[in-house]
Amino acid sequence: MAWLSITLELDPVRAEAFSEALLEAGAESVALDPAGSQMRVAALTNTDANPAALVASAASSAGLPPPEFAVTRVEDEDWVRRSQSQFGPIQVGDRLWIVPSWHTPPDPAAIVVRLDPGLAFGTGSHVSTRLVLKYLEKNVGTADRVLDYGCGSGILAIVAAKLGAGEVAAVDIDLQALETAAANAGDNGVILRVAAPESLPPGTFDLVVANILAGPLIALEPLLAARTRKGGRIALSGILESQAAEVATAYAQDFDAGVIAVEEGWALVGGARR
Repeated sequence: MAWLSITLELDPVRAEAFSEALLEAGAESVALDPAGSQMRVAALTNTDANPAALVASAASSAGLPPPEFAVTRVEDEDWVRRSQSQFGPIQVGDRLWIVPSWHTPPDPAAIVVRLDPGLAFGTGSHVSTRLVLKYLEKNVGTADRVLDYGCGSGILAIVAAKLGAGEVAAVDIDLQALETAAANAGDNGVILRVAAPESLPPGTFDLVVANILAGPLIALEPLLAARTRKGGRIALSGILESQAAEVATAYAQDFDAGVIAVEEGWALVGGARR
């Protein structure tokens, strides 16, 4: 199967809004990567899609003028080769490695997560993902119940399980993400409760993590607060440094929220549930 790759550049705030609108307009996946002072937006869609119509629809939804964009056709073989050339083993923290299946783990004594790039977001290569992974390495306890909300590839949930969490749930509204997360969990020999949000049984968690985007995170505050036990912790990523104060303010009504870490213009916001 072949794909169309749509790429464009916008300022970080508009890029966030536009990426969400592209998904709503029908893009199969969207990735954001820093490009100097701009943010590069890369969307994949089926070859029968109309890129101009998709971009125009997304721009209208986001309240933006249609940006200039480029379209290239990506064959499956080319996509695999690109992925394998771009993604090598990634060390996160002191003892955690994210290793694609075509590589040998560099450190036999490390905690290794096997993860191949797919359509679902989350390979460990993006700064926002690494911020949460570093947090998990230092903060997951052996009896913790952990919720990964917006799990994408399942990388955060899998790492929590590898670090010894007692129970881990991975939730996403995207069926393809749930299928990917379940497959990745099996490949890594861990057990996750993989479910759509409405199918997750009632209950609270010791640690809730979400690597999404600032806008959805703000909207999700009541839901994520309700899923965090009193005294439990939350860690939120996918947030530009310039947006961190707004997200922290939104969560301050239920959490002792603040900026935990900043790296390359991205922030991790979190704190304890009151």
